[in-house]
Amino acid sequence: MKQLLRVAVLFLAGFFAFFLVARLHGKKQSQSQTQSQSQASSSTGNTSSMSKMDMPSMRREAAANPAAARAANDDMSDMSGMRMDMNPHMFMTALRPANPADQARADQILATLRPAIAKYKDYRVALADGFKIFLPNVPQQHYHFTNWRYAVEAQFAFIPAHPTSLLYKKTPGGYELEGAMFTAPKRFTEDQLNERVPLSVARWHKHVNFCLPQKGTPPTQVNHKEFGLGGSISTEQACAAAGGRWFPKIFNWMVHVYPYESDPSKIWAH
Repeated sequence: MKQLLRVAVLFLAGFFAFFLVARLHGKKQSQSQTQSQSQASSSTGNTSSMSKMDMPSMRREAAANPAAARAANDDMSDMSGMRMDMNPHMFMTALRPANPADQARADQILATLRPAIAKYKDYRVALADGFKIFLPNVPQQHYHFTNWRYAVEAQFAFIPAHPTSLLYKKTPGGYELEGAMFTAPKRFTEDQLNERVPLSVARWHKHVNFCLPQKGTPPTQVNHKEFGLGGSISTEQACAAAGGRWFPKIFNWMVHVYPYESDPSKIWAH
């Protein structure tokens, strides 16, 4: 009995240690975001190494380069299907053949997601529940309200009731909920993505071949025809020649869902 009790105590100690680290990490990221927003747009901030570039570290990069971040965010937010196409900066999974089993899985995700996020039609509830507005001071077509705890959770498990981000559009009175975004680790294969949201229904995407200007470059001096997700630079060699900073991948795998769309073809934006 004593041996069993000791094992239980050690397990609980390990669990709370992990929880504490996660909370401290989230607090640190929140402080970094607050500091970045209080500085001028030329603020620079520390970044992670390229091999460890994730959503929080890219958030710091984006705060220092709001124009480039706006281009990336517009690509992530677009739901029309006109811009969400394969290009040098965007990799999208191919649609697999449709089948009833996959459609049933997708429908079940929606059945879980809709009631889970219904309360967030009031954006203030989302903020109170820990969702943070990604680049709130940067004009965007769609705003990502991201829950960093759910982002960490998505690295290990897929929980349809816990989307990494909520998607809103700005209104005169605040924000209107449009949809949600799920994420998955950058290392995932397409088969692993398919286990979360079937590839016959939705196309996961990731942002690739990203060249940022030199750290500290004022936004007004950035050549947006070359840098960023909309720029012409799409190779590491060209980025080095332009004196930029190269990121082969930014963010994680993403998939958007618009559960309130009346047109079924627009629920899972392709």
